[in-house]
Amino acid sequence: MDKTLEILKIFKLIKKQARIFKIPVVEAISANKNPYTVLISCILSLRSKDSTTAKIAESLFSVADTPLAIIKLKLTDLEKIIYSSGFYRNKAKTIRNVSGQIVDCFSGQVPSSLDELLKLKGVGRKTANLVLGLGFNKPAICVDTHVNRIPNRLGWIKTKTAFATEKQLEKIFPKKYWIEINTVLVSFGQNVCLPLSPLCRQCSVSKFCGKIGVSRHR
Repeated sequence: MDKTLEILKIFKLIKKQARIFKIPVVEAISANKNPYTVLISCILSLRSKDSTTAKIAESLFSVADTPLAIIKLKLTDLEKIIYSSGFYRNKAKTIRNVSGQIVDCFSGQVPSSLDELLKLKGVGRKTANLVLGLGFNKPAICVDTHVNRIPNRLGWIKTKTAFATEKQLEKIFPKKYWIEINTVLVSFGQNVCLPLSPLCRQCSVSKFCGKIGVSRHR
């Protein structure tokens, strides 16, 4: 079987298993396809649990869910709203700065290109690609720790950086799969293909996995 077809077959099995788990919080928040709330949710989710991010995002967006509304908030008030989030002071500053840039440089609208998103201070490639995919429905592969780890563990690719992983996955997967790769692999990585001691006995694709770098599993 062609390698790409084999990988797609395995990915579909992973997707089927991942359906039983709760979807990542940013994916849930993106249901209304609002690029701004997707962007801010990404910032809030850094180094925070999904359950915490969901509560904070709900509280924040009930008060302010546009760039203009955010910059009208006092920084101390913003900090109080997102206090439960890790590194809340840094996140509050980033959210204010990003919102200000969107108002000043992009007429209050989140830019819809990778290059322009990366001009926003505090927005990296991972966040930008997630916004493109979930906010604008544009083909983009968001590579976080799970998306970087799992394809390497399976033996699909051999990369050391998120950028290299993104480019290799773009070569393997047709564009119609790009947006969902993050959602599927994050759910799978959080619940089955754990960073340490993955649950291989519960894994639907264990027999296809190279288990690269796995020293202990359950």
